[in-house]
Amino acid sequence: MIKLLRVDYRLVHGQVAISWSGYLGADCILVANDEAAKDEMRQSVLRLSKPQRTKLVIKSIEDSIRAIKSGVTDKYNLFIVVNNIQDAERLVAGISELKYINLGVLPATKDSKALSKAIYVTADDIKSLKKLLNQGIKIDIQQVPTESIVTVNEKLLKE
Repeated sequence: MIKLLRVDYRLVHGQVAISWSGYLGADCILVANDEAAKDEMRQSVLRLSKPQRTKLVIKSIEDSIRAIKSGVTDKYNLFIVVNNIQDAERLVAGISELKYINLGVLPATKDSKALSKAIYVTADDIKSLKKLLNQGIKIDIQQVPTESIVTVNEKLLKE
């Protein structure tokens, strides 16, 4: 069962691994990321960050979609983490059960604007978020489970 799809540029780290996994009751973290799936060193670093009793799987976006659709992940309380909005959009397009996205942390860049203290989006990100909203996907900003939720909507994206 998919517990959460989270966008966090850091992928797996203390906040994701401890706070969110515990809160969700997740026993498996799926890092869906094309670059990490090809990088042995990065995979080693990510494995060091996971909670002790939690399985960590690192797959490309396409392999993640295939695995979820095949049912192989059904036995887990699955926490999916991607590092950008476009990857979340690709997952939503491939997996009909995904109806909710949590935005955790996206860093500031020279071409980005702040949606919150931890979420900075580019024009491409805004375009993707609007497309997702138009598809009926619920999108919230929440760094940790104890923090207040900010709902992403058209008005927030225009400000």
